Amino acid sequence: MLNLSSRGQLIVGVALALLMAMTRGHHFATLNLPSSSWAVFFLAGVLLRPRWAFPALFLEASLLDFAAIGWMGVSDWCLSPAYWLLVPAYGSLWLGGRIFAALQRDSLDKLDSLAGLSLAVVCSAFVCYLFSGGGFYFFSGRYAEPTFAGFVQRLITYYPRNLAGLALYVGLAALLYSGFATRLKTLWVQDARE
Repeated sequence: MLNLSSRGQLIVGVALALLMAMTRGHHFATLNLPSSSWAVFFLAGVLLRPRWAFPALFLEASLLDFAAIGWMGVSDWCLSPAYWLLVPAYGSLWLGGRIFAALQRDSLDKLDSLAGLSLAVVCSAFVCYLFSGGGFYFFSGRYAEPTFAGFVQRLITYYPRNLAGLALYVGLAALLYSGFATRLKTLWVQDARE
């Protein structure tokens, strides 16, 4: 994880929670932004030290879904026994973020970490989709006769779209971090000269 202060951890945690609330399934936002849920869990793994951040974010995601279904008239199509496979799905993103942060701890501001970030995003997103998309397809009861070929077709259709949304938010976060880290170094160098 990045070495953020307690205040920095709090700011990032609140920002991630707000981002998820604004984009979760388009239930609450007036803008039609892609869902940031996958990115929130990945970035929480990279940026937040407390392990309780994962269950707190999962609780938020669930409460947002249940509120949308119960009070906002959103379809309950996705609510099935397979819903709980979102725990390992989001857990794979969070773990991917933590592994990336641990491996890149000393070089997060270097260009070579971009390759590591890309690999971590693609791999953890793939595992996430196996649990979320595969779990829903095979265990939700919404498909009469799920087949491996049917799942592969869904994977080809939906994984790139989910990966694109994840990459968008993680890319924006990387740009923000890069600018923030550069600004801090500049300030530190200026302070050291004075």
